[in-house]
Amino acid sequence: NGKKEALEADVVLLSVGRRPFTEGLGLENVGIKPDSRGRVEMADNQFRTSVSNIRVIGDATVGPMLAHKAEEEGIAAVEYITNGHGHVNYNVIPSVIYTHPEVAWVGKNEQQLKEEGVKYKIGSFPFAANSRAKTIDDAEGLVKIITDAETDRILGAHIIGPNAGEMIAEACLAMEYGGSAEDVARTCHAHPTMSEAFKEACMAAYSKPIHF
Repeated sequence: NGKKEALEADVVLLSVGRRPFTEGLGLENVGIKPDSRGRVEMADNQFRTSVSNIRVIGDATVGPMLAHKAEEEGIAAVEYITNGHGHVNYNVIPSVIYTHPEVAWVGKNEQQLKEEGVKYKIGSFPFAANSRAKTIDDAEGLVKIITDAETDRILGAHIIGPNAGEMIAEACLAMEYGGSAEDVARTCHAHPTMSEAFKEACMAAYSKPIHF
């Protein structure tokens, strides 16, 4: 709302970014040269470095420094080594900010879709209208779903509010399998749960929610 607010605190944590921990690994001894930020670039989509028998994943290479992204890359790298096939869908890597309220998102945002010229629809649902959130007295925030205007396929999900970091997994699953907002909206969700807010945001994207 543009109003300034003063907050008193005993400690302030300032995070100014992270960097790969590659110094001192002896990369130069095997012919691998990190970039100016210490990252080791992949030579192909199978996580090979410039030295073909050495693979790189996670924080040591390009992309978001997220533990779950590194885990998926590690599994895929081993699969490439053992059977020649691996898979990481970089369009479905969720991000979570562990604050209160929590913030989580996956996929595209509106600005990106506008730049790409993609026609989209939006559905949102506030936690203030969710019975579980009201019951635990934690009803700030909302769920926002972005879908393809023609196919209803979910392109992105953005959540701010209680349990956002857990709820984003439902969006990831739907997006991984090319699900639509109607697919999620027609799936029964337990009541009362926070996940109902996700269901109703999907209802709002293709039709309308029933509790707001």
